[in-house]
Amino acid sequence: MNVASILAAKGSRVATIRPTASVMQAVERFRAENIGALVVSDQEQSLLGLITERDVVTALADEGAKALTQPVERLMNRRPATCTPEDEVKAVMAVMTQRRLRHLPVLDDGRLAGIVSIGDVVKNRLDDMAFETSVLRDAYIARG
Repeated sequence: MNVASILAAKGSRVATIRPTASVMQAVERFRAENIGALVVSDQEQSLLGLITERDVVTALADEGAKALTQPVERLMNRRPATCTPEDEVKAVMAVMTQRRLRHLPVLDDGRLAGIVSIGDVVKNRLDDMAFETSVLRDAYIARG
């Protein structure tokens, strides 16, 4: 299975925010959309960076409430790890685990094609495992 299969199931919509938006606006979007990351973009399919809940919490711990008035571009990760639709889910899971990442933007020929979360990846693996178990059970029963 590859990342394209995850995007086919969940869709390719990506929540984005402009680099000049305030961190407070990002926090409001996190809450309103029940998400943990926003792709920072000045155009629909470009990736300038990524801002996550973790980035905001770190800034709040370092700077206090004044962090909320800063522009997103000040806190965003300017070089987030990414994946492609062709990447295998197991490889993506390994990168996310090793680097302690919860979100990976998906780029297709340099253009934003979606975003996957660790929850998406785990759900995909669990679905695969359930299918494999079902096939093995059916094969065992058929032999009996």
